[in-house]
Amino acid sequence: MTADIKVFCGNSNRPLAQAICKSMRVELGMASVRRFPDMEVSVEINENVRGTDAFFIQSLSFPANDHIMELLVALDALRRGSAQRVTAVIPYYGYARQDRKSGPRTPISAKLLANLVTAAGASRCLMLDLHAGQIQGFFDIPVDNLYAAPVFVKDIEKNYLAGGDVMIVSPDVGGVVRARSLAKRLNIHELAIIDKRRERAGQSEVMNVIGDCSGKRCLIIDDIIDSAGTLCNAAQALMERGARSVMAYASHGIFSGGAMARIMAAPLEHVIVSDSIELTDEAKTVKTIRQISIAPLLGEAIRRIHNEESVSSLFN
Repeated sequence: MTADIKVFCGNSNRPLAQAICKSMRVELGMASVRRFPDMEVSVEINENVRGTDAFFIQSLSFPANDHIMELLVALDALRRGSAQRVTAVIPYYGYARQDRKSGPRTPISAKLLANLVTAAGASRCLMLDLHAGQIQGFFDIPVDNLYAAPVFVKDIEKNYLAGGDVMIVSPDVGGVVRARSLAKRLNIHELAIIDKRRERAGQSEVMNVIGDCSGKRCLIIDDIIDSAGTLCNAAQALMERGARSVMAYASHGIFSGGAMARIMAAPLEHVIVSDSIELTDEAKTVKTIRQISIAPLLGEAIRRIHNEESVSSLFN
């Protein structure tokens, strides 16, 4: 170890930061992240970080803009405190779905955010299941993008494989690579794809199911559950085509808008998400939703980055 390690966090997901530190057997650093009366962000690092290897944990979930400012101001505080290296640990990268120009005069907000994080003082970034792989290329600093798949595989093997007849389902064509990769890890050969047409932003209409799901226990694999419209329509379409049951796994549970009502009304046996985003109080009351922790995975990645060890083996 070339420098002492220091781990800090913002207000977006303190329980995850505490769990990461517990898995690493280190103390969570002392940092005050508050608001001035006019709601400007105030950050103060309350311990010496000179010459240290500093990590700041912050998911960019709702309210995303507030949490982004907390991250940027904290990175600047650590850099100005003379930390030897500053790593931004961003389990959920907000604005990731704005990764390309959708029209002639529209921004690429995911790239803009990458510029801001770099300018604020980050030496490198650690993330989980980026919505689009090309976002790594938006940064001019090293970016490690971990995958929740190994954690999901263990959970699926423990809870769902024993009964057999399991089918992996991609909720759209764009998620086929992710679904096929997880199916390969589980040695499951049957894969279904939901063919949907999105009429407008935030809404989706399931059109067809590619694959025979009759009598199968279907596991929908996705990276983000936001309004849950796609997920619930997919579950309904699978049940109408003879599926025995439908469960869902997603790396990031945003659950915005009327997501809770949709999930409770849908034919979903379980919805399993990682703790990259802290569940809302409403989501915690929904028995269908279960959260599994990616803290040990992130903690091990932080340890390896600190010790200058390979992180790539964690992808497997």
